[in-house]
Parts: sequence; C-alpha cells; structure tokens
Amino acid sequence: MGDSKRQRILMVSDFFYPNFGGVENHIYLLSQCLIKLGHKVVVMTHAYGNRSGVRYMTGGLKVYYVPWKPFLMQNTLPTFYGTLPIIRTILIREQISLVHGHQAFSTLCHEALMHARTMGYKVVFTDHSLYGFADVGSIHMNKVLQFTLADVSQAICVSHTSKENTVLRSGLPPEKVYVIPNAVDTAMFKPAAERPSGNEIVIVVISRLVYRKGADLLVEVIPEVCRMYPNVRFIVGGDGPKRVRLEEMREKHSLQDRVEMLGAVPHARVRSVLISGHIFLNSSLTEAFCIAILEAASCGLLTVSTRVGGVPEVLPDDMIVLAEPDPTDMVQAIKKAISILPMIDPQDMHNRMKKLYDWHDVAKRTEIVYDRALKCSNQSLLDRLSRYLACGAWAGKLFCLVMIIDFLLWRLLQLWKPAEDIEVVPDIVLSHDED
Repeated sequence: MGDSKRQRILMVSDFFYPNFGGVENHIYLLSQCLIKLGHKVVVMTHAYGNRSGVRYMTGGLKVYYVPWKPFLMQNTLPTFYGTLPIIRTILIREQISLVHGHQAFSTLCHEALMHARTMGYKVVFTDHSLYGFADVGSIHMNKVLQFTLADVSQAICVSHTSKENTVLRSGLPPEKVYVIPNAVDTAMFKPAAERPSGNEIVIVVISRLVYRKGADLLVEVIPEVCRMYPNVRFIVGGDGPKRVRLEEMREKHSLQDRVEMLGAVPHARVRSVLISGHIFLNSSLTEAFCIAILEAASCGLLTVSTRVGGVPEVLPDDMIVLAEPDPTDMVQAIKKAISILPMIDPQDMHNRMKKLYDWHDVAKRTEIVYDRALKCSNQSLLDRLSRYLACGAWAGKLFCLVMIIDFLLWRLLQLWKPAEDIEVVPDIVLSHDED
C-alpha cells in the first residue's frame, strides 16, 4: 500500500451490477483494485428486481442493494431527505472514512454526497459523461451538478475534455478536478489465437442503440459501405429504441445476410463477438471516454470512431481512424481503415494496450485523490452555506435552505438514534495473492 493509510470507502451510484455499462464496470473493477491495495470498499446502489439487501462479490466486496426501485433510466426517484437514515446507518455501521459518488445522472449519488457532507465526511465525485448547455435537460442537470459540487472535496473526470466540460458546468475550481482515465481488463479481452480468415471483412458494432450513441448514423453508413465493398459484413450487438430503424434499413436494402443483429450482448460474451471481427465501429455523438474502444483495441481490432468528446484522447493515432459525425466522412474513414487493415497486428496491439491502460494504475492514482480529499480542512455549516449561496441569486438561497433542513434532520436522527446504538459490523479480511 505504500505510504497511503488504509481507508474505508463507500462507492455510491444508481448504476451497478447486475446492470451492465461503463460506469458499472468502472465501479466494480476500481473497487477490486482498491481492495487489493488494502482498502475496505463498500458499494451502495438501489435494488435490482429481487436483488435487495446485502450481497458479497469477488474479493469480499460488500454491496448494499437498498430497497429503492428505479424510477427512470435506472435512477431512483429524487427524495432529497428520504435516503438520509439509511445512508447514515451504512456510514456508521461500516465506519466509512470517505464517500465516492459516480455519475451526474445518478440521483442516489447526489443525495449520498449531500448527506455525507452534512455529516462531515470527505467526498469525491467522478463524472463519466459529457453534457450540453443549451437544452432544458442539460440546464437542469448542470444546476444539480453545481449544487452537488459546491461542497465536494475533490472531483475526478475520465478525460481532459470531460474535465473542461465539468469545470464549465459546475464552476468548480480546475485545481480540484483530476483526470484519471478508464482502463480495460486485458486479461479478459485478448485477441483470438488466429485472425478470422478468408477475404471477408467483418465490422463490429457493440453499443446501446440510442440517439446519443449515433444509431441514426449507422442507418446511413452501413448500406453505403456494403454497396462499396461486397466482401464486408456487419455484426451489430446492442439493443435500444433505435433498433427498429436498423431492422428497417436491413429490410429496405436486402442486407439480411450481411448485417447480423445480435440484440443485447452480456458483458461476458463481448469478447467472443469482438474477436469475430476485424474493425470496431463507434458512432457516438457524445462520449467522455469510450471503454468499448479499449476493449476492442485490446482484442486486436482497428477502431473507426467519431471525433467527439474525449475519444481522440483514448488511443494513439495508428490504432484508430477518426471521422466527423457525418455519414460521408465516416464512410471515408471505414475506407481508410480497410486499406490499412493488412498492417495491423492484433497481438502487438494487445501488448501495447497492456502497457497503456491498467486498472491497478487507475486505483493508485485514485488513491492519491483520496489522500488529498482527506487532507481538506473541515468547515462549519456557515462556511459551507456561503459556497451554496454563490450558486445563483435564487438557486443559491434554495440550496442553502435544502442544506439547513438536511442539517436539522441529521441532528434529529442523532437524538432519535444515537451513533452508539448502531452496531458496527466486523470486517471480513481475505488474503490476497501478490500480483
């Protein structure tokens, strides 16, 4: 563990297993690496179906599936104060020293960070996405983020583009925001022993089929590429509201034998899909950092992607072909990728990815942010309220009122159920083999 003291960390987000996605993988793999560094990590998320209560995962990772059902897009219904009693109980029971919230979309994350700061805990926030500034949804989300980050100890973003976006949206001082990229489990995502043979070129798409992931671009790009290259075949993995458009495109252009629709692909099967192809296609319209690109590159696939958000930061220029989010430009990028495909060595690409991205390195860098957060001075309620007051003429006063009520409710909880009456759970100590 080096010079870092053993910490007790609570990871909080609405997004966790059994749901699959970039945030879910990030929380799980980061937690596992922090446990190997000697820290205690506990995850708090909402109930998924019948999965409610306390569960244990690999390495002794403890997960609290609190009995809140998702309200919209896997988010719990905002309650402001409804989660305070259970969050307080978990913080005391597990003797937590730091709270780490993930994803600006997550209602549970915002509420947990608010309550944790009221109780005097140090908090860290990781932003995984990019947001706009003009539409109603983004304006609302940016104000919520400004409220949450007004009193956060430190923040983490997954790319430099994401950092700029977060600083602009929240007004957080840039020196409090750190850039720590995602990583990939290269032991899981390995190239096939032999590259797919024959003259056929297989282009793989694995993505949620929604607008922001560029599903509409695929509808225009796929038929044009198939027209230009009779030996090209597409495999599309993923599900979503835009799947219907892709199905209609396949029928309209009679491409049933050249465009294979797999539907939702479990994460355990992603590698088997990737190694059946030569090129990975990412058509996102906005992306802070695309883990799918790392997984594809680790499997030895050449990547073609839209030049959006933090994507240009992800891979070296010789491992990715970038295009503007325009059908014509994307077709040209695929054309270029097909021409340089013979020069790509999948095993060499995999070896380079092992050196570029490693979850243990991410954990060590996150550990430094934790240490800096814990060194931040404790502030009184009045000092903290001055930060919220600076959030806007009307919003600032509203935020102050929310925090004052939260503080009073916390004090009432202390009287009703003192911390001494809450049982502290014993730690489960597992031996870890040295890496």
